[in-house]
Amino acid sequence: MQKQNTFSHLLLQWHAKHGRHDLPWQQNRSLYRVWISEIMLQQTQVATVIPYFERFMTHFADIQSLADASQDEVLHLWTGLGYYARARNLHKTAQIIHDEHKAQFPEEFDAVLALPGIGPSTAGAILAQSLGQRHVILDGNVKRVLTRLYAIEGWPGKKDVENKLWELAESLTPDHQLTDYTQAIMDLGATACARKPNCSACPVIDLCAAHQQNDVSLYPTPKKRKTLPVKATQMLILQNEAGDVLLQQRPPSGIWGGLWSLPEYSDNDGKSDSIEQWCKQQLGLLIQNTEAQPVFRHTFSHFHLDITPVISRVKGPANHVMEATNRVWYNTLRPESLGLPAPVVKILNRSIPDG
Repeated sequence: MQKQNTFSHLLLQWHAKHGRHDLPWQQNRSLYRVWISEIMLQQTQVATVIPYFERFMTHFADIQSLADASQDEVLHLWTGLGYYARARNLHKTAQIIHDEHKAQFPEEFDAVLALPGIGPSTAGAILAQSLGQRHVILDGNVKRVLTRLYAIEGWPGKKDVENKLWELAESLTPDHQLTDYTQAIMDLGATACARKPNCSACPVIDLCAAHQQNDVSLYPTPKKRKTLPVKATQMLILQNEAGDVLLQQRPPSGIWGGLWSLPEYSDNDGKSDSIEQWCKQQLGLLIQNTEAQPVFRHTFSHFHLDITPVISRVKGPANHVMEATNRVWYNTLRPESLGLPAPVVKILNRSIPDG
């Protein structure tokens, strides 16, 4: 118990002087603002999140405005932040809160945990940060701190290791200053105890078992890396006479779910059709002058995707163009509020003059 009390005491002292106190979601603190920030911060660094959070708050100041928005509007503001299921879950959650909780974010742990996209650590962080309730958190930063503090071996994603870390996190969490404590332990993992540690700046260095063993760099134990498979696709930049580009909305789930993307053609799945034939058959469009651009790689968590942009002019419809609600002609000079995957934004900016 002595180590636990000493840890929280030293951490809170350090946080008062060196912690982050001016983050935008710490201003006008509310359940709604903290919830949005915690979802954005999942697997994403603070510096990246700040401008997205500020834009999001400008457009959606409360649960009502978020629930009333279209998914396209939400995904548009999320473009470039990645892990788009987070945005879809935010939108869905806002509608659930509007319909089932009278547009008031719930204040009970189990009710928060039941919402889409929210696990135990995120639920705890939301309630601790906004209301000062005592809940344990265990995000990636906290896992790194605890594995070093106690020299816990094994990849933290393994269930037995994670269960041990939950027990330790529970034992260290104090009964007071919960808002400051949860921010402090996250700040410690993001700064002094980052992946590349700065042990001289750590307030709990004398308590750290990994430091005493002189092997801080060994913790946390990394996950065994697998060689990522490589997939390839061609993204078609099909421009009409006005210079607009054809976009298709992707299915609601899966990679880039619900986002608007360029039509994709792949000739490595047994098809023998040329791009021209494929566009005629699948899109009802006649195209000309296809020009492949340099390949670039986009990496997901479980595979690499080698993308070849192919630009072409549309001559006109092939007999007729079937009406499709999942297609739009996109004016890159006056872009609509559509959610686009980061590689598509990159292609349009690079391939379309002034786009």
